[in-house]
Amino acid sequence: MSLKVGILIPAYNESEHIGSLVRKLRSMNLETIVIDDGSKDATSFKARENGAKVIRHDKNLGKGAALKTGFAAALKENYDAVIMMDGDAQHNPADISKLIAAASMNPNALIAGNRMNDAANMPIARKLTNRFMSFLVSAICRQRIPDSQCGFRLIRKNFLKKITIESLRFEVESELLVKASAAGVKIISVPIETLYGKEASQINPFWDTCRFVYFLFRIALKNKPR
Repeated sequence: MSLKVGILIPAYNESEHIGSLVRKLRSMNLETIVIDDGSKDATSFKARENGAKVIRHDKNLGKGAALKTGFAAALKENYDAVIMMDGDAQHNPADISKLIAAASMNPNALIAGNRMNDAANMPIARKLTNRFMSFLVSAICRQRIPDSQCGFRLIRKNFLKKITIESLRFEVESELLVKASAAGVKIISVPIETLYGKEASQINPFWDTCRFVYFLFRIALKNKPR
């Protein structure tokens, strides 16, 4: 039986890319839910006119809050799993088939994208921050997770029903992995392509890393892997 997946895209000021991304996903017969997290541009309009279901926050609440809203919406749909993608066109829709294939072979796993096998084009500050964060997350989860900060993932509906997101910002990437591991879920990493443009990262390497470390250890104390 084929896996029915929905695409979930948290987006903030992504009007430049969101329309073409949704259009591409629609051409692949994939249903898309865009969570516009208080954008000040035409993100909602561009997503909706190209065929996405759009849910909008009146103000910017953070990626964690956007995913929490998106997961609640996805649970109301007839999906077996959801695939998280970023709205900045850095994730290649062609890699969706890799995530689905891995999920089909590993029905109880969370499938995570891995950009680190070919990270030559990744900005150096982001690369170093990612390797540090991934080292900590892997140690806490007791699983090797080479790219803990990649937002391109497939998550089964049965896990979504159990999880409660606490983080509001980018720490949500790690929170999902820690809570999945604590629930006995295996994390499978799949090599993906990342397409870097001129967009600036919304992550502050220093302050977001400090907040990440504090949050990670706090959440880890409450969610020990089985």
